[in-house]
Amino acid sequence: MEIFLDQNRDLGRIGTDDDPIIITQLNISKAIKDTILFNFGECGLASSLTSFQVKYVNPITKVCVIRASRDDHQKVWSAITMVRTIGNCPIIFNLLDLSGSIRACRSAALKCDETKFEQYKLVVGDRLSDDTSRRMQNCIEKLKILEH
Repeated sequence: MEIFLDQNRDLGRIGTDDDPIIITQLNISKAIKDTILFNFGECGLASSLTSFQVKYVNPITKVCVIRASRDDHQKVWSAITMVRTIGNCPIIFNLLDLSGSIRACRSAALKCDETKFEQYKLVVGDRLSDDTSRRMQNCIEKLKILEH
C-alpha cells in the first residue's frame, strides 16, 4: 500500500518535518481496525484480528505492507478503501500489490520504496540530509528482513 496524505501535495514535501502526521504502524492499524468495526461490527473485527497486521511502514515514502488471511483479505481490503483519515489528517490508500506471499509483497514494496526515494532525491537535490538518507536506509533494511 501507498499512502497519500493530501492529493494536492507536491513531491518535494514527501517525508519532511512539515507533514501533518507521522505515519506509523500503530496509527495505520488503528484507522483500519476502526473502519472494520464501523462497517462490519464487532464480529467482523474479531474475525479479522486473528490475521490482520501492519507488517512494515516507511514514514518517508509512505509505503506500507499489510497482512491479512485469505479468508479475511476482502474485508480488510474493503475497510482500507473506506479509511479517509488517520488522526485528523485526510489520507488516501493506493494498493500497489496484492499477493499470497510476503516475499512477493516485500519485493514490490522494496521496488516502490527505492523508486520513490530516487524521485525524492531528484526533487530535493542538495537539501537531502544525512539523517533522511540514514532513516531511509534503515527502513529498507527492515523491509529486506521482513518475514511472516
